Amino acid sequence: MKLYSTNNPGLTVDFKEAVFNSMPQDKGLYMPDTITPLDAEFLDNIEMCSLEQIAFKVANHILDGAIPEDDLKSIVADAINFPAPVVKLDEDTYVLELFHGPSLAFKDFGARFMSRVMGYFMEDGEKTLNVLVATSGDTGGAVALGFLGVENTQVTILYPRGKVSLIQELQLTTNGQNIRAVEIDGTFDDCQALVKQAFTDKDLNEKFRLTSANSINIARLIPQTFYYFNAYAQLKRQGKTDIIFSVPSGNFGNIGAGLLAWKLGLPVKHFIAATNINDTVPQFLQTGVYTPKPSVATLSNAMDVGNPSNWVRIMNLFHDDAEALKEVVTGYSYDDGQTADAVNVVFEDYQYVVCPHTAIAWMAIGQYRYDSRDNTSTAVFLSTAHPCKFPDVYEGKIKDSITIPDQVADLLGKPKQSVEMGADYESFKNYLLNS
Repeated sequence: MKLYSTNNPGLTVDFKEAVFNSMPQDKGLYMPDTITPLDAEFLDNIEMCSLEQIAFKVANHILDGAIPEDDLKSIVADAINFPAPVVKLDEDTYVLELFHGPSLAFKDFGARFMSRVMGYFMEDGEKTLNVLVATSGDTGGAVALGFLGVENTQVTILYPRGKVSLIQELQLTTNGQNIRAVEIDGTFDDCQALVKQAFTDKDLNEKFRLTSANSINIARLIPQTFYYFNAYAQLKRQGKTDIIFSVPSGNFGNIGAGLLAWKLGLPVKHFIAATNINDTVPQFLQTGVYTPKPSVATLSNAMDVGNPSNWVRIMNLFHDDAEALKEVVTGYSYDDGQTADAVNVVFEDYQYVVCPHTAIAWMAIGQYRYDSRDNTSTAVFLSTAHPCKFPDVYEGKIKDSITIPDQVADLLGKPKQSVEMGADYESFKNYLLNS
């Protein structure tokens, strides 16, 4: 498997280098050199396959020999060992639950797969691997649990102070061992900018072996394609193949993975990019003008991204043809008031509790159906996190109906361990050099 930089298609590396270096020195992102559709026989009979079988088939196809098949099967079996069920709300509306992993968020798919791939490629005697990650909410917990106790690794998680939920903060600040958390006095975009600058810093790269666990790392993106194929397989068993996916979108890795799955042959009719008021992409899709802006804090904090990193990958998939992109992707945005109302409506209509990110994806389905006059397709909205991670969002009957998983209850008595820091790069660089 070869990958190229989105800033320089002539620069290619193998999969191992892309995993460990995360981002090319030219500040582009790595993309597969070739994206060929999966074989028709597999897609025609996908409903006969389990999630693990689908994950191996898709990974093996994308990686194209980068990891021997037997080793890749072991990695997939170890990493993707929890379900991702499609749950019916009504005849034409389903929710894809992606919160059944250890951190209760969809990012367990990427973090667990990536940590095991990195462990597979690590060789005796190599320098400690320093993993840097910025989080707006759920990435931190997934990465922390994915790498906790992994030998010869040090993980540094940056998160915006006061802009993640209590459970999210506890998931990334109570681990100890090889996991450390840094509270940045700023936004997620500030955290992300610090991580990106570190990767191109000569001094840091000479001293450390740096890599990223954000979705800028291609090893995070690949396993997120698995659940799109698996959702299609589940619905095909029910005779439904005309499918639309509505994806809660912040840094746009999740919908980026869906579009990669589409390029690999998954027969999806349309994608909806559903955001909160951090609406850089929906505005672009409506106006044709891409204008990054500072992120704003919302109830759906994991989507508080004003300049999504993975957008360059999505444009790259469409060869920077915005009109071709609009044929496949529609964007909508919603404020906190609409989000809270949607949480209540979903519970009243279906006795189902959605997290604020998931509520936004559900709202977007209704708007897309109205705008497109499409009332025949099956719509699937992605549930990206367990509602227990956002206790301040709920009250009354909804709050009482939420079951608290054991792993969350265990967190509440643990002490927080973090370092507070400003958003200036020199402070962060000095911290890395001297800690």
